[in-house]
Amino acid sequence: MSLNLNSITSLCLLRLSAIGDVCHAVAMVQAIQKQYPNLKITWVIGKVEYQLLKHLPGVEFVIFDKSQGWRSYFNLRKALAGQRFDVLLHMQVALRATIASLAISAKTRIGFDRARAKEGQWLVTNHRVDAIASPHVLEGFMGFAKTLGVTELTPQWNIPVPEADTEFAKLLLPDGERSLVICAAASKAERNWLPERYAAVAEHAIAKGYRVILCGGPTELEQTLAQQIVSHSSRPLENQVGKTTLTQLLAVLKQASIVLAPDTGPAHMAVTQGTPVIGLYAHSNPGRTGPYMSLEHVVSVYDKAIASQHSQPVVWGTRAKGEHLMEMIEVAPVLSVFDDLAREFDK
Repeated sequence: MSLNLNSITSLCLLRLSAIGDVCHAVAMVQAIQKQYPNLKITWVIGKVEYQLLKHLPGVEFVIFDKSQGWRSYFNLRKALAGQRFDVLLHMQVALRATIASLAISAKTRIGFDRARAKEGQWLVTNHRVDAIASPHVLEGFMGFAKTLGVTELTPQWNIPVPEADTEFAKLLLPDGERSLVICAAASKAERNWLPERYAAVAEHAIAKGYRVILCGGPTELEQTLAQQIVSHSSRPLENQVGKTTLTQLLAVLKQASIVLAPDTGPAHMAVTQGTPVIGLYAHSNPGRTGPYMSLEHVVSVYDKAIASQHSQPVVWGTRAKGEHLMEMIEVAPVLSVFDDLAREFDK
């Protein structure tokens, strides 16, 4: 289905979380804006994710704060009272998003194809994007833009940051300085690599003349992992974990030469800034959730892990299960990818 936007003036986007996914969604939004610059766009977004994207040009944000429990749905309805959109892009298959969508009035409600429209999403939409056999998450999102008639679907990003945050990053990592930024922590501990192996890569990078900086959020999981990496390293590491806002972190990732991360939001933030990412994958298929512009730099044991758990081919997106899968990723292949990227900088 293709919609004619010539008569459409307003669009609402529902994508609440997470950091990596909203980074993918930005590319889709800006593809739509490029073709339809006069379209009014409202984005219903999570509280944390808003802090990263709040300076996005041409987008009005409505915050959905899930920490408020059931009140969050009533507050969303109140915030959107009296508004009726021409189109809703329902881009999150989670029950809370399905419920939240009931507060959004829109004539045309576009969701995922039937195979991907889980958690009741298909009940609250009246149009579907085309099915794709094995899409990356970003490609799946771009299906919404394609449904709206957008023809240029090559992902591009413009996520502005305050000048003060850019200055902060340039003081930390001056232009032209070779640096490795390690964003070591994923949302769950089982998706994190071993601290001694992060430390081994850090030591290797320092020996190659790179500064190594640890970055991440303020959670106990992230703080503890960073401390463990520092304690395992024989060389001094700069620990910035918990010391940056999301926009400061985005600016730091832009200044970095190389980023090392597991399946976590900052990996995708780095992609938006054009910084190469060495992604570490065991539980999820990097073809679906890997750093989109750096898929050739991924070190993955996902295929091996999933083959050990399933004798038959699995549905696209199936996660491998286990608390120790990341231990299957050895240091040597990560160092090899790092060296390849370092040689590119030296040319």
